[in-house]
Amino acid sequence: MKKIVLFCCLFGSTTAFAQSFIPAFDRFSGKEVAYINLEDGTKVEGTIDDIDRKKGLIEEIVILPTGEKKKRKIKAEDIKTMYLPASGYNKFVNSSEQTFNAQKWKDNNVNMEIINKGYAYFEKSTVGIKKDVETLLMQVVNPSFSQKIKVYHDPRAQESMRFGVAGITMAGGDDKSYYVKVGDAAAVKIKKSDYDQAYLGLYKDCPALLKKIKDDHRWVKFDEHLWAYTTECN
Repeated sequence: MKKIVLFCCLFGSTTAFAQSFIPAFDRFSGKEVAYINLEDGTKVEGTIDDIDRKKGLIEEIVILPTGEKKKRKIKAEDIKTMYLPASGYNKFVNSSEQTFNAQKWKDNNVNMEIINKGYAYFEKSTVGIKKDVETLLMQVVNPSFSQKIKVYHDPRAQESMRFGVAGITMAGGDDKSYYVKVGDAAAVKIKKSDYDQAYLGLYKDCPALLKKIKDDHRWVKFDEHLWAYTTECN
């Protein structure tokens, strides 16, 4: 019981200072409704039965549509966007952090009301993989401020640290790489080691921000910089 109280106190004290990027999830609830928007314009709502992945990316989802008795298989290539309910404490952590962020900024193209209930948001995007450009279903980690630049989870990125509370493993620190999409261009991978130079290109049309972060452009502040760029720069 003491551990649970400690967890709640620790989380409550850090929420106000939480980073803006949503942690990525690999486990999803099979009890709550998932929302899937297909490329042909139709919508599918139902509970997740199974998810097939390859190299961390979702390839196919098996879902039981609400009100139906027969399961349906949906390939990633047929999905335009989707909201999947995160399971367990991951859902609780995500919901609390993103509610804080969404109070200030919202992307009208994303349903923040759903995300605030503990959902991960995925969308189809062109992505540069080595010398090729592929169309993949990616999780957006900055849905509430992705109007100018979208940041996608790198399924093979390693987090710099993790810590456990009351037997629960939580993501901590910062991912070592993300896929970043500027405007309509294909998303490209930016690694932690690249950011020292990459930030100059990302925010090149906002001299005031570049001047502001010139002496402190650490990777761990990537989300703060992007938030400022999205909300303060024309």
